[in-house]
Amino acid sequence: MTTDTAVLTATTTPASATDTDSPIRLAIIIGSTRDGRFGPKIADWFAGHAALRSDMTVDVVDLAETPLPTALTHRPGPEDVAALEAVTPRLDAADAFAVVTPEYNHSYPAPLKNAIDWHFTQWQAKPVGFVSYGGISGGLRAVEHLRPVFAEVHAVTVRDTVSFHNAGGLFGADGRLKEPEGPDTAAGAMLDQLTWWARALRTARATTPYGS
Repeated sequence: MTTDTAVLTATTTPASATDTDSPIRLAIIIGSTRDGRFGPKIADWFAGHAALRSDMTVDVVDLAETPLPTALTHRPGPEDVAALEAVTPRLDAADAFAVVTPEYNHSYPAPLKNAIDWHFTQWQAKPVGFVSYGGISGGLRAVEHLRPVFAEVHAVTVRDTVSFHNAGGLFGADGRLKEPEGPDTAAGAMLDQLTWWARALRTARATTPYGS
């Protein structure tokens, strides 16, 4: 569903439209909404890495705290509009995205697909990275399913990912990784790629609006 209707027009002005030298705005999207989910712990860890960078600001969009309508429509009602207004401007303002996703039945969560489908221009010509978690597969099958979905909305997915295999045993009660070296290195590499693509695409969008 394309969402360039009036009800989904963002109320904020993206940095891409005004200042190509300002810090990259990274939106971290928590894709799971299940009870007892592990996603917020993963997102907090990744957001902590991103927050250490001077070239990036972070906004964590938790789909459990900002539930979107489940019935897609071209004419959202007042309640639908209110729900969208809690998410859409934040996606529109972002220069890059990091999607935190588990793997459910060899794929990604339905609320995440719903959030993608409710939007279109908000994803266009922006980079997306993935932080996945799960059992032995580390959520990587969910990531591979998400790549063509984001390609369809004209986003650019970066190559490197961060994945946690058997994630529940990797973090201590304090939320810290027991063996952080590998994941820390992977997070840094992916954030570097997101930053490069975000700057390049933001400059391109500022020079020539995408699709024109």
